[in-house]
Amino acid sequence: MRFFKSNKRLYEEVGVADVLSDSGLYKDAWKRLKKSPQALISLGFIGFIILLAIVGPWLVPHDPNYNDISIMLQGPSATHWFGTDELGRDIFSRVVAGTRISLFIGVVAELIALTIGVIMGSIAGFYGGWVDKIISRLMEILSSFPFLLFALAIMMVLGQGIINIFIAIGLLGWTNVARLIRGQIMRLKQSDYVLAARAAGASEWSIIFRHLIPNCMSTIIVILTMDIPGCIMTETFFSYIGMGVQPPNPSWGKMLAESRVHMRSAPTYSIFSGLMLMLTVLAFNTCGDALRDALDPRLKNK
Repeated sequence: MRFFKSNKRLYEEVGVADVLSDSGLYKDAWKRLKKSPQALISLGFIGFIILLAIVGPWLVPHDPNYNDISIMLQGPSATHWFGTDELGRDIFSRVVAGTRISLFIGVVAELIALTIGVIMGSIAGFYGGWVDKIISRLMEILSSFPFLLFALAIMMVLGQGIINIFIAIGLLGWTNVARLIRGQIMRLKQSDYVLAARAAGASEWSIIFRHLIPNCMSTIIVILTMDIPGCIMTETFFSYIGMGVQPPNPSWGKMLAESRVHMRSAPTYSIFSGLMLMLTVLAFNTCGDALRDALDPRLKNK
């Protein structure tokens, strides 16, 4: 028998087409999400941050790396909205430029960890047996070490730089994702549409990537939203101790590190980068909580 040409047709055959329909889970989730002012504000702020990261560096009034020591550590003014740093660089321009770097590192590092976690968790949950045991033991070993200390050890071996941050987070951050996806796959692999796909002659990899993983998308979206702040904070930590973003490139963590010796003489220096970091992490966490509740099928009729 020829395999079904689309996931939707296969779902219709086994009576779960509402998963993909406009009146299904995601439409109901959006309705619930719109009822939460905190979620909408968080989504709006995340959209603003993303837009700022994309177009901000072309709109800033000054070169973020241009220094003029004759105006160092000045307070906010009409010329320099957030003031200047210890080298006379415009803090506003550096905060905007740092938004792109910090957000880029947070998103890319989480996507790497998420990709590894989804693949490993799917394989473990689908095949079970000795494959599941090997992957589960590996997850337990990596999870037994404190994340930051283990990541710091990897950074000390690999050296400074953004690429090495990606490697450290990718190697360590996938375990929690894999554990959640593994549980989802173990539950879903006995579903009617999976049995129908087997009967239709679908390969195991096709079942995993065309049917099981798409049905874990709600969980993946929530994980992505809630783990990005952790990756941003990890980058902030590494940049703060001098192992992340290297000068003269700005990031929020690097700016906080540079401003710590001037907190009494120029308190506004650290306020703006710290405020952007705090609001971004808060927005992602709030949005993640709201998405988790909105995408819970048990709340569909509430």
